[in-house]
Amino acid sequence: MSYYFSKTLDCGLDEAERRATESLKAAGFGVLTKIDIAETLKAKIGADFRPYRILGACNPKLAFEALSVEDKIGLMLPCNVIVQETGAGRSEVAAIDPVASMMAVENPKLREAASQVRDLLRKAVDAL
Repeated sequence: MSYYFSKTLDCGLDEAERRATESLKAAGFGVLTKIDIAETLKAKIGADFRPYRILGACNPKLAFEALSVEDKIGLMLPCNVIVQETGAGRSEVAAIDPVASMMAVENPKLREAASQVRDLLRKAVDAL
């Protein structure tokens, strides 16, 4: 089982991020956090890295449901979506598969919620 699903787009990083954010919104997610990895690595350790951003996506209704059945699940929230340049004017958008990431948590009710989140994230990535 893969721990993510992805799609490659024929556009630069900023456009891929914009499209990913819109697609996530259409699937019921908001972006709570955004981390620019290249910028952070440059500032903190002087390292050069390809354009790479992590978006913290959250569906409030499903996050509430998950937190209601497993109080420590906030350790695994929000759902990460990455946007990275892959070269030649192309970018990749990849989303975590929450079912794969939650396999360590032994709570059947949580697995149901994770399945719903996976379906919505896959829909958002597929729609790009």
